[in-house]
Amino acid sequence: MNDYENAIEISGLTKRYDGFTLDNVSFNVPKGSIMGFIGQNGSGKTTTIKAILNIIKSDGGNINIFGMDHIEHEYEVKENISAVFDELPFHDSLSAKQLEIIMGGIYKNWDNAKFKEYLERFCLPEKKPFGKFSKGMKMKLQIAAALSHNARLLIMDEATTGLDPVVRSEILDIFLEYLQDENNSILMSSHITSDLEKVADSVTFIDKGRLLISGYKDDILENHGVIKCTKSDYKNIDKEDYVSARLTDFGAEVMVSDKALCRRKYSGLVLDNTTLDEIMVYYVNAPKKEWS
Repeated sequence: MNDYENAIEISGLTKRYDGFTLDNVSFNVPKGSIMGFIGQNGSGKTTTIKAILNIIKSDGGNINIFGMDHIEHEYEVKENISAVFDELPFHDSLSAKQLEIIMGGIYKNWDNAKFKEYLERFCLPEKKPFGKFSKGMKMKLQIAAALSHNARLLIMDEATTGLDPVVRSEILDIFLEYLQDENNSILMSSHITSDLEKVADSVTFIDKGRLLISGYKDDILENHGVIKCTKSDYKNIDKEDYVSARLTDFGAEVMVSDKALCRRKYSGLVLDNTTLDEIMVYYVNAPKKEWS
């Protein structure tokens, strides 16, 4: 199972609901990397993840995991996946001690010793019911369980939302440790782009069910920039050279996707570096081209 290039390959994924369509989405998650899956709430991230996990049936497209069709080889694929959600999927009355027994019966590669190590590392009690855990403890518990059956792919759906910065930092460190094994991969859905800027190798932006941009994070940040200028200077920027422009009382801030070209073409204007957060906002507003 190690001779695949991409942990996940999605081609033309489509899912129609009343009032929402996941529309022909395609992207790959390279093996041995973290992909940040970014978008506003309701953009289609969870729908995509549910389709990957075959929780919902898609209306079109193909999904391969570890080089295998995710439905045809569902049992083998799911044996090697862990999914972590923003809400604890285990009953409040259960304890870690009971969960250990349940998970040992589900996964053939379940490792009790590894699970106990994570419980100790996260300072999680073995006998306390999950209903008495804080949100941070519940998330750490999910991650402890997720990493204790030697899964090759970790799928996170808004898993760090609502956690304090210290806990989030601790969890991101665990993910980087997990990736020390180059056969392991992570798809991490989040709208906290600062976390993804720290750890993601590549990013995929989605909005209103459509793919906006996908690629290596460093390339995306390197190629994009914001021109800050007066409104009269803004009028001289060719429309095909920018994603969208924010107009203010003081001037214009213009997102460009080819920084090198614009640096040459508009050499008299200030061209600043940007962030994933800014890129997402400007792409979401791209259909309007101008906004304020």
